[in-house]
Amino acid sequence: MDDMMPLMTRATERTSGLVRTVRQDQFGSPTPCAKYDVKDLINHLEWVAELFESLGRKGPWIEQGPYVGDFAKRAEGTLAAWSRREAWDGTSPDMGLPMTTLAHMYLVDMVVHGWDLARATGQQYEPETEAVSRALDFTGQMVEMGRQRGAFGPPVAVPDDAPKFDRLLGVIGRDPAWTP
Repeated sequence: MDDMMPLMTRATERTSGLVRTVRQDQFGSPTPCAKYDVKDLINHLEWVAELFESLGRKGPWIEQGPYVGDFAKRAEGTLAAWSRREAWDGTSPDMGLPMTTLAHMYLVDMVVHGWDLARATGQQYEPETEAVSRALDFTGQMVEMGRQRGAFGPPVAVPDDAPKFDRLLGVIGRDPAWTP
């Protein structure tokens, strides 16, 4: 918790800052995540925040609802849930995964979807180095399960000496060179 919570917080704040500056005329724009346009991606982020708040409180899986436009508020709830020491203990009753695994899943979502949103809307985005390292290590261990569950796409080839963030994007199925 002590090392992950600050990473989760800063990644969430970066992504929240991006969401706040999206204009409505950008909602229909494509994103590097092929199944989402900008509005759908923000709606997905709202759901991720709501879901991980529930999971952080050892609650149930929550289905995604319609777009509301309240990502920042939901993200605050997520961080509040995970700031409680007991959130990190044991496994998720609903998912059967260690709570630390769920925290890493949330971090990956914030880091990668922050990039997706920035690329789609022409914003600057620089993820934190430590967050990228943690996300890359985690996805290296969980990539096959992620692909089986539809969370990650087929890998995109990137050079072995590429920056860590480009390697993270490639591992989960994003093209680091993607442009709208």
